[in-house]
Amino acid sequence: MFGRRRLAIGVGAGLTIGFLALIVIVGTTIWLVERGNSLFEQSALQRAIRVSAVELRDHLRTAESSQRGFLLTGNEIYLAPYDTAKTQARQELDDLSRMVAPDAPNRAMLPRLAEAVAEKIIEMDSSIALKSAGRDAEAMALLQRNRGKALMDEINVFLYGAILIADEAGTLNNGEQQRNASLLRWISAGAAVVIVLVVFVVAFTVYRNGQDLKLARDEVRAANLTLEERVKSRTADLAMARERAEVLLAEVNHRVANSLQLVAVLVRMQMRSVTDTAAKDALRETQSRIDAISLIHKSLYTSGDVTNVALNDYLGAMLSNLETAMKKDGHTAILKCYLEPISLRTDASVSLGVAVQELVTNAFKYAYPVDQPGEVRVRLKRLDDGKAELTVEDDGVGIAPQPTPAGTGLGSKIIHTMASALKTHVEYINLRPGTAARLVLTTATA
Repeated sequence: MFGRRRLAIGVGAGLTIGFLALIVIVGTTIWLVERGNSLFEQSALQRAIRVSAVELRDHLRTAESSQRGFLLTGNEIYLAPYDTAKTQARQELDDLSRMVAPDAPNRAMLPRLAEAVAEKIIEMDSSIALKSAGRDAEAMALLQRNRGKALMDEINVFLYGAILIADEAGTLNNGEQQRNASLLRWISAGAAVVIVLVVFVVAFTVYRNGQDLKLARDEVRAANLTLEERVKSRTADLAMARERAEVLLAEVNHRVANSLQLVAVLVRMQMRSVTDTAAKDALRETQSRIDAISLIHKSLYTSGDVTNVALNDYLGAMLSNLETAMKKDGHTAILKCYLEPISLRTDASVSLGVAVQELVTNAFKYAYPVDQPGEVRVRLKRLDDGKAELTVEDDGVGIAPQPTPAGTGLGSKIIHTMASALKTHVEYINLRPGTAARLVLTTATA
């Protein structure tokens, strides 16, 4: 009774922690998506303001160049772009007035900008009219008053200020978007770590419950020396308890697998709504890690052994799903598996599955360009003294002399963390060409 209660408490606590982690990542992701959309709209508005300011300045310069060319030469060909430039300048001024926010620092200057633009156009129209009427001296006198240059300088000051404000706002928005993307990656990674820890807690609780059952069997064998009938009754009780525990454990694995699948579905839904490429990649990698852990529990509740995992079946299914996902992302490399039938403890299988998933993903992403075919090989073979060797090989670009992380570096941290949990380390071998990652681990039969 105490063992079942402890098992139920441990499983309940683990599922509660996993559910809270799910709430945190989903809630934070929704907030970051909404904030990202708001920043995107603000950035788009600032870009539009900047474009309008630049276009207004350019159209006025075009009109001014046309005016001066006609005044100096008298050739009406210079007036060809003049009317179009004036019309476009007025349109850009209207657009700029509409887009600048009421609380913007340069909003108060818009009326004066409109007056300066109107006065500049009137000054250019007047000089052109005088030149066309043959009153060259008056036209040149009007030009030499430099009123047009003063107006243009005033207009440029305002437009340069509007461009500067738009650029500064765009820089601030981009910085916040990058920080939000980084925060989302860390939260996703943290949630994945919490889920892995939950799996470890559940597996440890199951292991302790198995130890309790073994102790009870020993007590029954000791009582067999004096009380045959009591032994039979006790044995029957233990058999029933074992059966119930195995049924409960199968149910736990089934529910954990379903919960992890639900987490994966929610992450996939969020990934579809995210526009930021880095955030989308982080969510896709999180989903792959959750799927790898979920396969462990699926294999446990569908098999007769709830303490060990058949690595050849588990890794084969996991790598098949991973290859399909990579091909959907445009990778043309193929995955080949050479897996001997080897069993491993449940908790160790979780660590190994996560490490293999990260190594194969890295091989697909960094060994070959997206459009370059290649081959990734996963080998699992038995060694002497209860050991096994797992290698992930490729024929790609190989290891740089002083490698720097191609991504965020989170994958490498996860690989080393999982290797430490297996009480081993990852050895990287330069195959020239290509790279091999090798782990030596202790099997369930050691």
